[in-house]
Amino acid sequence: MHYIIPKRTFYILPVNKLAVSIQLKHKIALLLIMMPMFISQVFAQSDDANKAENRYQTIEWSDLIPQDELDILLNPPDYMADIQDGSIEDQIDSQLRNTNALDSEDRYQQALVSTNIRPEMDGKAIRIPGFIVPLEFNSEQTITEFFLVPYFGACLHMPPPAPNQIIYVKHSGGIQLSALYDPFWITGVLRASLVENDLAAAAYVVEMADYEPYTQ
Repeated sequence: MHYIIPKRTFYILPVNKLAVSIQLKHKIALLLIMMPMFISQVFAQSDDANKAENRYQTIEWSDLIPQDELDILLNPPDYMADIQDGSIEDQIDSQLRNTNALDSEDRYQQALVSTNIRPEMDGKAIRIPGFIVPLEFNSEQTITEFFLVPYFGACLHMPPPAPNQIIYVKHSGGIQLSALYDPFWITGVLRASLVENDLAAAAYVVEMADYEPYTQ
């Protein structure tokens, strides 16, 4: 299924995707893979987390990436080491590769913007930690729809990750959020479904069953 949801600006800062440094994208990709949500290890130590794990399978963000693309991201092409971060060459190359990523033979660049999912994850009851990017509010300013992302600032002050690293979450009861930098555990049934707006695209959807704020 493929949904289009309207653009919601609120206090979200737009990102010019063509101006995004490829070195920055590379660093973000490595961060997602080499440090797959370190907060999940902290959360797992709490009693509440252990109870939830009995009902839902705790996953990491890398579990959502197809294995062949994960292997590609772990082995970036040689040109990544040859381009100085922030240089004119970096900016020009970033624009060209961003524009032509889906049509090129560079599988690494394609992996950075991939909508491909892992079919075996479709329909799983999962529990995953992440940060919230608000999309819809109710009359009481409670967040009822949001993107769940693996690192703080994604889609806000930093470029969005690949769609298969974004989850669209909806819950009629909503969620209270005091600060964007607060991470949450989100639990629910994961579905493979593409949802897009002008801010980003998500390759997965969760109908949220419950959430827990980050606590140490």
